[in-house]
Amino acid sequence: MWLSKHTLENGLRIVHQQDTSTQMVTLNVLYQVGSRNESPEHTGFAHLFEHLMFGGSVNIPNYDEPLQLACGDNNAFTTNDYTNYYLTVPAANVETGFWLESDRMMSLAFTPESLEVQRKVVMEEFKQHYITPPYGDISHLISALAYKVHPYRWPTIGLKLSHIADVTMDEVKDFFFRFYAPNNAILSVVGNITMEETVRLAEKWFGPVPRRQIDMTPIPQEPEQTEQRRLTVEREVPGDVLYFSFPIVGVTHPDFHCCDMISDTLSAGKSCRLNHHLVEEQHLFTNIDAYVAPHIDPGQLFIAGMQAEGVSMEEAEAAVWQELDMLLDEGIGEDELEKVKNKFEANFMKERANRQKFAAQLAFYEMLGDAAWADKEVEAYRSVTKEHFMQVCHKTLRREKASVLWYLRKK
Repeated sequence: MWLSKHTLENGLRIVHQQDTSTQMVTLNVLYQVGSRNESPEHTGFAHLFEHLMFGGSVNIPNYDEPLQLACGDNNAFTTNDYTNYYLTVPAANVETGFWLESDRMMSLAFTPESLEVQRKVVMEEFKQHYITPPYGDISHLISALAYKVHPYRWPTIGLKLSHIADVTMDEVKDFFFRFYAPNNAILSVVGNITMEETVRLAEKWFGPVPRRQIDMTPIPQEPEQTEQRRLTVEREVPGDVLYFSFPIVGVTHPDFHCCDMISDTLSAGKSCRLNHHLVEEQHLFTNIDAYVAPHIDPGQLFIAGMQAEGVSMEEAEAAVWQELDMLLDEGIGEDELEKVKNKFEANFMKERANRQKFAAQLAFYEMLGDAAWADKEVEAYRSVTKEHFMQVCHKTLRREKASVLWYLRKK
């Protein structure tokens, strides 16, 4: 992978890869602020800003209109660790993208109208996805069960609806100027544009944005879990759901690839262990899945399944533990390990073929330490041995490390 880098005087890091096979260019701006940077009394701000950043900036009252005139499209997403904005435009119109992104980095318009509109949008999203629908509160419950100190204990939408309902303009401005700054951002540019032109346009449009004092408040670190945690709730839902959560390492730790592969070994495709044994053979679950939360700080490995009608929680949980014990006792064969590696490589390369996703990848890995790591991920997974995999299994899949949620249908 031919990759170029440059840093502006104001601290903005630029990562670039030219692709002459396309007539498009993707600009991705990653801000190193997520829900982990929020106070427990003021949550949901990072996600609110994902919306506010489209509400008009100091010189551009309508972000979408000039982008549409330039035949471009855009989107954004928020995670626990960062907020990501991206747009794609024809190469001939790429300067429009630099102009749009730099202006909202300089300053938002901060109008009462924009705040009110986006506040209502986020509150409605909170209600539609986390309060009203069946199982909507699971992410809040399992996060609070798995974490007691770290800000990962609430999802990106926020801890309470009232935190967004009560937000003030002063709080919004304060959050913006503490985190939305060139020296807290990474610009990745992928497409039919040279590095020279990328730097020229970045200097022209982003260069005048002043460096700011970034909030460096230490993130409280989660203490080691030494006892199993359990929670049982009853809700008006169609069926019972069982959730497990196990602490794992952060994404830059050498064991992370093994943790990710554990989840894929358990549940990546219909032929994998949990689905094959517990859904297709024993008919204990109608569906079951395993996945990891890839965080900067230590994350979690989750197992979630919906029981088949008539299957008790005790029976369902015992069956999952039996599968985990089987993995720990019998280990993993070379063929099964190779299948997991092949599946990861296929999915990773498929995502990389999408320029928007690839631009986001580059910014993400640059945030972690070096964008070039994106070119080494497949090799890192390929190099995992059975011995290392099993060592991490034994460290991770322990009963005293588990947080278990019984989410019951109200009788």
